[in-house]
Amino acid sequence: MKTIIHLFIILFSVVCSAQKSYKRTLKLMGCRFEITVVANQATEATKNINLAISEISRIEKLISSWNVNSQTSLINKYAGIKPVKIDAELFNLIERAIYISKLTDGAFDISYASMDKIWKFDGSVTKMPLEHEINLSVKKVGYQNIILDKNNNTIFLKLKGMKIGFGAIGKGYAADKAKMLLISKGVSSGIINASGDMNAWGKQPDGVAWKIGITNPLDKNKIFALLPIENSAVVTSGNYEKYSTINGKRYTHIIDPRTGYPCSGIISVTVFAPKAELADALATSVFVMGKEVGINRINQLPNIECIIIDNNGNISKSKNIKIDTL
Repeated sequence: MKTIIHLFIILFSVVCSAQKSYKRTLKLMGCRFEITVVANQATEATKNINLAISEISRIEKLISSWNVNSQTSLINKYAGIKPVKIDAELFNLIERAIYISKLTDGAFDISYASMDKIWKFDGSVTKMPLEHEINLSVKKVGYQNIILDKNNNTIFLKLKGMKIGFGAIGKGYAADKAKMLLISKGVSSGIINASGDMNAWGKQPDGVAWKIGITNPLDKNKIFALLPIENSAVVTSGNYEKYSTINGKRYTHIIDPRTGYPCSGIISVTVFAPKAELADALATSVFVMGKEVGINRINQLPNIECIIIDNNGNISKSKNIKIDTL
């Protein structure tokens, strides 16, 4: 449901250290992952990267709505019919997702998967769909209709045809879980990059903090800001690749799940948070809420910051973030 503006990891040369950083790039969860770990030797790094890959693959099997055998697919299959008993891990993820829905007044909603796809962002749409088509498209969307039974670990979608999906939170969650596993195995430093959902811990081999370069959405070949990241996550969501221009107005492919209308006015949102799962969800939410409401909401949350770039290239930010522009 969203295009990720790729973040570039700025790696500095190793100085006076036996450790090195090792990186592997591969496709997981249908997107590009880069897994970087700091280790004393290549064999150790390979073992740890393989552990991360196995954990991400496990998460994919749990939450994928494309896999007919996943628990998520089972929840969707029995929507409007009966509750489905699921693993505590998936139950807790859905519970947190609903909390974020409440926090963002429904701007984030995992039941977005219920939307009828009436929008296309390949340049073929030149006029707005009819109002009644848009209203119908979100008829089955609504986190209020996701019923949780904590005593029995069951999830019930009240409406037939209702669906949930983790496109706006799943990669962040997988990055968090991979990071936690590697830390538990004694990996002192690294970065999990899930197509722009970045989760870092520790420092580079030379003792310098990892630094993230954020691309300029008006010129994706240039970096406009360089920020340190240490034991935290950063996610950038943007619309510079997938959008439609209708009657001279630019609409992103990110659609407000409450109304069925595409968002407009913002090109990119970058969110900094302790966990990638939360940063992932909030990046989408701020896009939907808009600049003023989004920044106001972020300012109310502890240890969360954001940077917003609007259609005119203007940069806005939450109150506690400092940007060293290039």
